[in-house]
Amino acid sequence: MKIGPISLANNIAVAPMSGVSDVAFRRAASDCGAGLVVSEMVASAELARARPDMVRRAEGDPAVRPFVMQLAGREPHWMAEGARLAEAAGADIVDINMGCPSRQVTGQLCGSALMRDLDQALPLIEATVKATSKPVTLKMRLGWDWNCLNAPELALRAEAAGVQMITVHGRTRNDFYKGQANWSAVSAVSENVSIPVIVNGDIVDLQTVRQALQESGAAGAMIGRAAVGRPWLPGAIATALASGATHIASPSAEDQLAIALAHYRHTLEVYGVRLGVKVARKHLAGYIDHAPLDIDPAMRRRLRAVICELADPEAVEDSLACLFGGQGDRLLVPLAA
Repeated sequence: MKIGPISLANNIAVAPMSGVSDVAFRRAASDCGAGLVVSEMVASAELARARPDMVRRAEGDPAVRPFVMQLAGREPHWMAEGARLAEAAGADIVDINMGCPSRQVTGQLCGSALMRDLDQALPLIEATVKATSKPVTLKMRLGWDWNCLNAPELALRAEAAGVQMITVHGRTRNDFYKGQANWSAVSAVSENVSIPVIVNGDIVDLQTVRQALQESGAAGAMIGRAAVGRPWLPGAIATALASGATHIASPSAEDQLAIALAHYRHTLEVYGVRLGVKVARKHLAGYIDHAPLDIDPAMRRRLRAVICELADPEAVEDSLACLFGGQGDRLLVPLAA
């Protein structure tokens, strides 16, 4: 699969997720074999103003290629500025967000709000494409609501403007994340453009990837929340697809521990220890939820609560080693004393 001149290792991507897809998470997923990882949504105007949180969101990693920075905005000038800054920061691909459904974003006439007025959306795309020499991609939904399913038209106009890949979440904005993503509806986009289309929404394992690809006719699939605590999942799915396997090969408990520890340490490097231990907790919870352990759900929840409350990095690492080594019950002894 290619995005313009850039060849991907495989066609399984990891979605941009607010509060999740920071540089540490992206490195973990990339190291584990994901074909494409995308940054958190970066507000183009705030990036240009060097707002600290947006600068951090825009951070790349030389070890993660291609580096995809996702921009959001409502004014062509700031989208162009954001694209120039993205390229200067080393981005290989600039992605445009026209799919975020949150009220905070759509209330600012950004994200999927732009699907209500394609004449407003198109100048943003054109400005972004003209401002960078890098490939530009676009993420969208099926439309604003089921009375406005204009994703095929937006995709066609985006392709004409120079966009080189489209990702479509199989819901409308007004669906938010309710119900089931409609992968079949994405086929109208796949059939309307000649550039690659990636299908997104409710894709959680090998079976749903295969079904989504078949129903949508898309060239690739994008995994979101299912990769939290399992950054190895997209790469494992890609390997299974390439080999024709019926099941994915999950890493051993020892390997999953190594992945979790590397991710945790990188998070502390990125944020510093004081903030990093807090940022890492959502990821630690995911690793614990998916740890290959033969324990009942109540015990798993108790262990998760214990580890995620720890503030000392060394204690966190020791506790994870204990948990993944099958000795999680030792972590509860102080509570019973």
